[in-house]
Amino acid sequence: METFVFLFSFTALGVLYAMNVTPEFQEPYVILEIGVAVLVVVFLFYFLITRGNPPKDLLFFVFAEFCFTCVIDLVSALEYDGIISGFMEFYQKTGEPYLGTSYAIMMCYWDGVAHFIMYLMMISRITDRKAYRTVGLFWAGSLCANMSVFISGIVSGKYGSEIRPAFWLNFLFLLMPIWGAVSLFTRPRDRPLIGGYNAQQAQSMKLIWRPQDLLLVVLLLAAIAFTILRGLVALDAPLEFCSIYLRQYEPYLKDPVGFPRVMMLHQFFYGLPLLGAFLYGLLKPGCTWMSDLTIFFAGAMIQCQWAHIGGSLHARTAAPFRIPSDALCLVLTANVLYALTPVLVALRVRSNPYFFLKIAPFPGQTGLPNSEEKDTKYKEK
Repeated sequence: METFVFLFSFTALGVLYAMNVTPEFQEPYVILEIGVAVLVVVFLFYFLITRGNPPKDLLFFVFAEFCFTCVIDLVSALEYDGIISGFMEFYQKTGEPYLGTSYAIMMCYWDGVAHFIMYLMMISRITDRKAYRTVGLFWAGSLCANMSVFISGIVSGKYGSEIRPAFWLNFLFLLMPIWGAVSLFTRPRDRPLIGGYNAQQAQSMKLIWRPQDLLLVVLLLAAIAFTILRGLVALDAPLEFCSIYLRQYEPYLKDPVGFPRVMMLHQFFYGLPLLGAFLYGLLKPGCTWMSDLTIFFAGAMIQCQWAHIGGSLHARTAAPFRIPSDALCLVLTANVLYALTPVLVALRVRSNPYFFLKIAPFPGQTGLPNSEEKDTKYKEK
């Protein structure tokens, strides 16, 4: 099935070409109507061809539908970068002009490649009646971050006065991953939450004897400090070190398109509490929520940092807002480490989960320390 979905998704090229050469299809409201109609037709197509063997998971239709739109996003990015032509000129003018910003181009590359691969993987797992919780949570975090920053940046940035009818289609791509995340978080986990002897041994070790966790704690503390710094810059804090950082390291944070500033605020208000929670989870044993939340957040951070780093280097970003050449290596290193830190935490939790499990009591255990247990037995006698 995933092969068929892959091939069918490229029929989007025909739709784009037909709209590009037909002036009647290029009016703003007509673009919205055609967009809705195409989404409905694609859904009905997949619904009809799977009637004989319907998928057990309704998210199958979301993934199949979004494969179609991934091709459109990839074509948009390639055309804005001048690699191809003849498909999206009309949409650049009367559809969504903000797709020509450096941030949106990088976002479209991520959607057209990374999300496309994830959709095919999840469709394959659903077709084979296998679980896909891990990749599903990573996708949900990625697309939720993608669309929340994108929609907020459009409204609050310089394109807020150029919103066309096609803009409202973006809310579908925000609501679907939210639904997917809620659905996946509430499903039974594919790994046990209770451990035995191995979990007890892992949780008895102090942090100093867990060098991997110690390194992750240091990285999380650095990520927290970096998040606070850039959040204060985005909030226009009148502090000298904020002005120095903005001027000498990341002037892109003040790009008038609005996306970088909105992303920093998202990371400050939503990412900062999660980074603090992960720090707590590495210090306090038995935090079973770490396995799901770290994967979700890793997807969000990788997507955000991909678009942020790429946007700050892209030729469509005005020269005054690009990273200064003398600070390029330092800023890129900081941003890459910032992106990788949640991924490393998620990999740590998945690869060796004993520290994050609840401990099952052994036969004869009451959950009381030995001395208290003896006192209780003495009193009973």
